[in-house]
Amino acid sequence: MATVLICRRFPRLSRVTTFVTTVKREAESGNSQRKQKKEENPETANTEPQSAATIHLLNPLDYRVVYNPAAYAKSRAASQQHTARSSGQALGDTFTSPGTVQVQHTFGPTSSQALPPIRNALPNPEAKPLLEQTLSHCFSAAQSKEEAEKGRERHNSKEDPRTFQKGRPEYRSLCYDRFEPLDTLSLEEGDLILDGMVVSEGNQSPGVISDDFCQLSRLPAAEHAALVSDPRFNMLCSCAVKNIRAFSTPELIGVLKACVRVGVPPTHRLLNAWENEFCRRAWDMSLEQLLLVADCWRCLERSVPSYLSILFSYANMHWKDLTLPQFVQLIYIIGEGRRSPMDLAQKMESMILKCLDSFTLEEVGAVCLGLFKSLSGISDHTMRRIADRVALEMEDMSTYALVNVLKVLRYTRMDHLPLLKELGKVIPARIPTVNIQGIMHITLSCSSLHYFDEGIMAAVAMSLPSKVTYCRSKDAAKFLWSFGCLDYEPPNEEEFYSSLIEQMHRKLHEFRKFPEHLLTGLLGLAFVKRFPEELIDYALRDEFVQRTRGSKYELKKDLFTLGKSVEIECPSYQGSHLPTHLYQEMTEMALNFAEQEIYVRPEIVEATSLLENMLGGPEYVKSHMILPHTRSSDLEVHLAMDGHPIPFNSKDPIADKTLKDIGVSLTDDLLTQLIKGSSTNLSSVAVGNKAKTPGEEKREEARARCTGDHAVLSRGALTTDIGLEVEPKSGSWLEASSSQQPRKVKLAIQVSNKNHYCYCSKRLLGLHCLKRRQLRQLGYVVVELPFWEWFPLLKRTRLEKLSYLHYKVFDPALLRRA
Repeated sequence: MATVLICRRFPRLSRVTTFVTTVKREAESGNSQRKQKKEENPETANTEPQSAATIHLLNPLDYRVVYNPAAYAKSRAASQQHTARSSGQALGDTFTSPGTVQVQHTFGPTSSQALPPIRNALPNPEAKPLLEQTLSHCFSAAQSKEEAEKGRERHNSKEDPRTFQKGRPEYRSLCYDRFEPLDTLSLEEGDLILDGMVVSEGNQSPGVISDDFCQLSRLPAAEHAALVSDPRFNMLCSCAVKNIRAFSTPELIGVLKACVRVGVPPTHRLLNAWENEFCRRAWDMSLEQLLLVADCWRCLERSVPSYLSILFSYANMHWKDLTLPQFVQLIYIIGEGRRSPMDLAQKMESMILKCLDSFTLEEVGAVCLGLFKSLSGISDHTMRRIADRVALEMEDMSTYALVNVLKVLRYTRMDHLPLLKELGKVIPARIPTVNIQGIMHITLSCSSLHYFDEGIMAAVAMSLPSKVTYCRSKDAAKFLWSFGCLDYEPPNEEEFYSSLIEQMHRKLHEFRKFPEHLLTGLLGLAFVKRFPEELIDYALRDEFVQRTRGSKYELKKDLFTLGKSVEIECPSYQGSHLPTHLYQEMTEMALNFAEQEIYVRPEIVEATSLLENMLGGPEYVKSHMILPHTRSSDLEVHLAMDGHPIPFNSKDPIADKTLKDIGVSLTDDLLTQLIKGSSTNLSSVAVGNKAKTPGEEKREEARARCTGDHAVLSRGALTTDIGLEVEPKSGSWLEASSSQQPRKVKLAIQVSNKNHYCYCSKRLLGLHCLKRRQLRQLGYVVVELPFWEWFPLLKRTRLEKLSYLHYKVFDPALLRRA
């Protein structure tokens, strides 16, 4: 198997323990020549030496890409394009990045050996100037690049949503057939028709005009653009508009279909008149005609909200007369129109349940796509019924239809384990033949549902590098988000991440319009300890922060998470930072949310209360967000190195009242009790002469309740009774100077829930991995009360819960780790 050594230079990239090998943009010398080669042949361009070695296998003998037309209608075209050019989706428990609904990755047949991570790498002082060059080059050519790439992406990543129409002959009368066989009209015959229009000066009957349109639409496709700009064709259009009321409905439809074939621009004045006329006649047309006209408008990519409103009202009135093909076509039109008629929602769901077993698998996919695009609500029962059928017949389903099911499954947050398990069996083998858009939705569905399947993710990772140039900014960002969300670093992690980071550099100009995509990708990278400093510097600049305000997503919380993570994990970072006022604003927002939604949760309230009783009072426990940017709470506890709890929560009002110079007299009896760990009555202890305040009495009552529990909570050498606190006669611990305070262990107790983990597993999600990593970096020892242990205990006795917390907090291994 032939191999070639590829040398690449790497942009500055920070990582906690490892540094990603990312491909650097071309240096100034030789830039133009290298770029020209890449444009002409990206495959050979990527083999040019740059600096840091990566090994690629060229043309492996045993590698084949299987063509599967049933899965994707345009895979032949995508394959041809790929051969020529391929080279190189709320605060609280869940972390929702902007646009989490769309993420994309690409993986390729290359079987490169990943480079070992570069450790202790130093920052590159030349990185920033190179990024400036990149930005200036990208933005100057942004418009032309976007236009050029739109065509390529439509060709390579978009699939035909109309495949289902080939499954039944009834669709021929409901939709425009692009593959209808027609005899080609010669140029000479076309000229005769147009000249005849000029000679007659437009005085032709509607039937003749309609026939002229149909005849001209049979000209060779290469001549259609010239036809539309021909003055004689414009005269024909003017004549048609002038006599529009004289046309019969079939003649109007015939002209509209001819416009689709010719490719008349959606803003053409003829179409304006035709839309108005169809709206006027709609109530006199049949449902078949209405659906056909709606399909033609879709083919012309013309927005016709008024016409669609009439169509939906008509369908609502004639709902009982709808046939199965008419219903599926209607849902397709609803989806393509991106609007969900409220009065049809319940009827649509009932019809889906009624016809579900009669749908073809492609129709199931079309129905799901329509629901997803129109954001139509669907009940869990209906979604589960759809998923039940798909799980049983997935092997026979095209990948395109399956992806559409995954989209709506993701939208409804349906955790259908049989379907997900079957997906893990069926989809990995198909990944190499799936286009970028499909791979993206498969990957994003897994991450959105928090479902980790290593087979799926590894197949995606292996296929991505060879297809990465087809990724839009959104696709690359959401691939990074998905892998980071699931905290998965594939076997080819260096090649995988470097290819995506390089694509993010190439698409930098797109982030000006879609800033949410850059933050999505950078957060996904941060979850797995990767911090590309050039991109981060750009994302934290004032100019970019201002752009985020124009986004339809709330991006402040994502900027907050990214900015604080960089401060903690990249101490050598010297780029841009967020302004202080933004940090303060987001911290306050996070804390307010926690007060209302997190601290009041039963599992956290119970843990806080029991810890206070066990340790001696509220001054020993603090329920708060140690890291507000990670959007979840902690219970903080401090222990001395000998294991004794240390009070530190001076803000608690009860602590303020009790920590006074009231004193406790040390007697022989008290010392005996302390040494032996006895929990006998303390009535013989001589306390100071001061009268007890009501707050002190309540506190002692709380301790007394814990005293009886202590018999089962003995912690060996740590014999101080958990219901007893000895307070010094002069001042309090909190008044002691730092030099007098003993060394201590800071515990960050995590009361987790299932939303912190992957579905049906004990695998932490990326955000919570990031949080625990940063807590450790700040000197905390992370102690978890996992939901599979703590939640069942909430129903058990108080003594059992105290015993469990005692075991967690006073585990000797914690002190050894500290």
